[in-house]
Amino acid sequence: MFKLPARSLAALAAIFFAPCAVLAHGFVGQRFFPASLATEDPFVADELSLPTVTSSRFNASDDSPAGRQTTLSIDFSKRITSNFGLSFGTARERFSFGGAQAPVSGQGNLEIGAKYMFYKDEAAESIMSAGVDWEVGGTGSKSVAEDFSTYTPTLYFGKGFGNLKSDLLRPLAATGSLGVAIPSRAGEPHVLQVGLALEYSLPYLQSSVKDIGLGERWKRVIPIVEIAAQKPLDRVDDRRWVGTINPGLLWTGRYVQLGLEAVIPMNRSSGHGVGVLAQLHFFLDDLFPHTFGQPLIGNR
Repeated sequence: MFKLPARSLAALAAIFFAPCAVLAHGFVGQRFFPASLATEDPFVADELSLPTVTSSRFNASDDSPAGRQTTLSIDFSKRITSNFGLSFGTARERFSFGGAQAPVSGQGNLEIGAKYMFYKDEAAESIMSAGVDWEVGGTGSKSVAEDFSTYTPTLYFGKGFGNLKSDLLRPLAATGSLGVAIPSRAGEPHVLQVGLALEYSLPYLQSSVKDIGLGERWKRVIPIVEIAAQKPLDRVDDRRWVGTINPGLLWTGRYVQLGLEAVIPMNRSSGHGVGVLAQLHFFLDDLFPHTFGQPLIGNR
């Protein structure tokens, strides 16, 4: 088997995990917003999530007993202009059940998204974007994917709190989204989708508030809590909220981000037990700033 020399491995590690300041992705003024795992951030960027792995338990339904869902997904985003970008994603799903029932697995539908950033205030560390996601019905496996499309117009926001007087609170930031999923098939419900990520940026604390002497290992860490929730708006009797609360940690290097979160059901209707969500995320606009990481039209 071919093996890289130890020096080559060390060089690769230095390139990908260097604790240097992130160059392009996610900055508004002095504030760096990381890529969130369970919710969508408001930025238009060149980025790749490969892979994102989720494992969680689900409740029994009329069609199947309770079990575990494991998802392996890939998401790719590309800027067309500095303010407008497209995204593409797909996921491999596996449902395993207790007892004698065999697992069910297959490829999810292709998902295509478009996002436009229409507001950015550097001094206020604020950003807003609007977009639409299209789950392309019938592009996945019949065993796990719907045969109809769903369109989800969404509003995104990000806000840093660096202008607060308290040094303890200034590293706080939030990103979020609000959208409505609209199915193409008559009779299916419209679904309100809400996402919120609360972050405490140790990099911001060190660089923009006060150097408290954190070592290299910790000064790139961002504790985060995400909430991803949804509820049907019509056409069904059960319109309760379902979703998850995801506390975790992000480690952000110059070119990559590592993320690990717990997946906790927000109520009994959302599932049971604690799952896990892990992601390896690449900042393509920082990896290839002069070539592939540039917008296709115009300059940064």
